[in-house]
Amino acid sequence: MDGDVKGFDLNRIDEAFIADPYPTLARLRETDPIHENPDGSVFLTRYADVLKVYQSRDMLSDKTEEFGRKFGECPLARHHTTSLVFNDPPKHTLVRKLLSGAFTPRKLGEFEPLIDDIVDRLLNRVEDMGSFDMIDDFAKVLPTEIISFMLGVPEEIRPQLRGYSLAILGALDPVVPPDRMEAGNRAVEEFSEVLDDLINHRRANPDGAAQGEVLEALIFGEHDGQRLSQEELIQNCIFLLNAGHETTTSFAGNAVGTLLDNPGEHRRLLDDPGLITTAVEEFLRVESPLQIGNRRAGEDITLDSGVVRKGTYIHTSIAGANRDPAQFEDPERVDLGRKPNRQIAFITGIHVCLGATLARIEGRIAIGKLVDRFPKLAADGPRERLPLARFRGFTRLPVTVR
Repeated sequence: MDGDVKGFDLNRIDEAFIADPYPTLARLRETDPIHENPDGSVFLTRYADVLKVYQSRDMLSDKTEEFGRKFGECPLARHHTTSLVFNDPPKHTLVRKLLSGAFTPRKLGEFEPLIDDIVDRLLNRVEDMGSFDMIDDFAKVLPTEIISFMLGVPEEIRPQLRGYSLAILGALDPVVPPDRMEAGNRAVEEFSEVLDDLINHRRANPDGAAQGEVLEALIFGEHDGQRLSQEELIQNCIFLLNAGHETTTSFAGNAVGTLLDNPGEHRRLLDDPGLITTAVEEFLRVESPLQIGNRRAGEDITLDSGVVRKGTYIHTSIAGANRDPAQFEDPERVDLGRKPNRQIAFITGIHVCLGATLARIEGRIAIGKLVDRFPKLAADGPRERLPLARFRGFTRLPVTVR
């Protein structure tokens, strides 16, 4: 796309935008920060505007109307209008209350020995391989193991999870071809059957497993006398499994890709392993796994860049906000020691990512140990990007440790 972004349509993006959205986002941010798409929706790219939308109580997450138009009556519509992320209070409050006890920083800190053990086993395995795919052989295994443990998902089912997740989340892109829509619907149906059996078994045997604390909280917990229905249980478990491993897989892959592209910063982290905590924040900022969010304006909202009218469907560019020079000095430069770094990869407000603390722990341990164990980590072939606009990551990232 040339310098004129007036003709930009988020609903008609191309492969070039998916491969590298940042130049277009920069031009939108500079010249058209509240960009109106032909369908009447708006695309926000400035940090202050995106932040205000997320922090406003007048913004709605319920997508029943929008998804009804997009999907029609189908499993994808049922899933995306039932799960936590696309609901507003009071339903959002109920689900979040049921989960909050299992996601406190103190509770999640108890998982560090488990994460350490999984990472060490993965590192031993890939060291023997020498050359491996960072995604298939490392990045997707760790979060899948953790969230599966928390939900009590049997080991034999876990290899299917990323396929289900990509098919379901891929249908959230602005443009969804028929084959991807069909794959998403099939994934919801198959995943729902698996979880229905798992929930029924756990309900009948509440004391029969050593794992699955989060699933137990959802099944047996209540708030103000309310409990989740079977359908709500199923769809929110799908959401947690998708959110708990797909974005973390992309986070880990993006972090390694960033290090390979910035050898000076890679060396800096090798020389000073204590930088890993701020490095995690910078990895999240420069390559946010979730690139685009959505809200609908429940009331008129006045942003720094202008007014968005009640009823408007809003696309928030997390990727654009996280590279806004008004918030981040020299935002295109990777700085693993960047402070302050108020990146919003996990969103903010009442819908702030419930697993943010867990993702940070996983990233700190996994990337920290990987870099320390393999100082000669290097690229070993061409990469392949996820063919999605809303989520940014790799499907393939070959590396060598020798």
